[in-house]
Amino acid sequence: MDFTDFVDDYFLGDMISKKVNKWMCMLALTGGTGLLAGCSKLQNDVNVPLPYYANQLVVECYLQNGEIPRLTITESVPYLDDGQAIAAGSQILKLSNGQNVQLPTDVTVTLMLPGGRPLPLRFRPGLDSITGKYYTHVGTAPLVAQAGQQFGFDAQDKRGRHITATTLVPTLIPIDSVKYKFNDLTGTNKKAYFMTKWTDPGATTDYYRLMLHKGKPANNSETDSDISDQLFNGQPYAQVTSYRFAPGDTVTATLYHVDSLYYAFRLSVRDARNANGNPFSQPSAIHSTVQGGLGVFTVLVSDQRRVVLK
Repeated sequence: MDFTDFVDDYFLGDMISKKVNKWMCMLALTGGTGLLAGCSKLQNDVNVPLPYYANQLVVECYLQNGEIPRLTITESVPYLDDGQAIAAGSQILKLSNGQNVQLPTDVTVTLMLPGGRPLPLRFRPGLDSITGKYYTHVGTAPLVAQAGQQFGFDAQDKRGRHITATTLVPTLIPIDSVKYKFNDLTGTNKKAYFMTKWTDPGATTDYYRLMLHKGKPANNSETDSDISDQLFNGQPYAQVTSYRFAPGDTVTATLYHVDSLYYAFRLSVRDARNANGNPFSQPSAIHSTVQGGLGVFTVLVSDQRRVVLK
């Protein structure tokens, strides 16, 4: 997930005024040629004073059992910032797409393992060659994470900014089965739907993230769904796609059992993206799972099935 998509509520005023002017002018043009001369009179540029914005630390950390911990620490900027100025104490990471990412270099990161033992992470920025995601801090050995255990997070810099978080390891919810079925068409019109089925526990409120990848799993997913068990608590459930897969496609289904904080975080990021640049939408804040900054800290537990469509 790229945190450059964060929407800051304070800085939509200038964008809204510009878009309203554009729509007023368009409405005048649709009224007839007699209104063309008055179009410029309807435009009134407004300078909206922008309040001071304090940059915050932003964390993105997904722990997984059996994997070396790796996370990203960046810094938020005002919504209308052009991103060109290099902040003091930052290191520039050049991505393959030409984008430059500023990484604060003075952040000390510590994981708190179950039982309270601290695990310092080293600042060693790099780029994952498989997913294309960048990271800033890494551990030295794979983690052991069991259901119900608590992990903690602590990050602070020399300017006094301090982020903390805790998270519990979810239980594994296995995939019961995956199925697909083709329609009756031929040629390029022959497509299949894909169904992923699992059984929800009845004693708890549960949340899921279901991702489907086509071909080799990589950075981009074919579908990515956030699901609550509100309507199927304690029952078997099947998530079905549209007819979108072709004969010969390799489809990988990954089912994550997630906590309520991560579920709310993902919904808020989606809402913020939808509201971004839309003058008729209310600004949407990010529901972070951390305290003292922005971002997400969680443990991912998943089951996976892969099938070739024949």
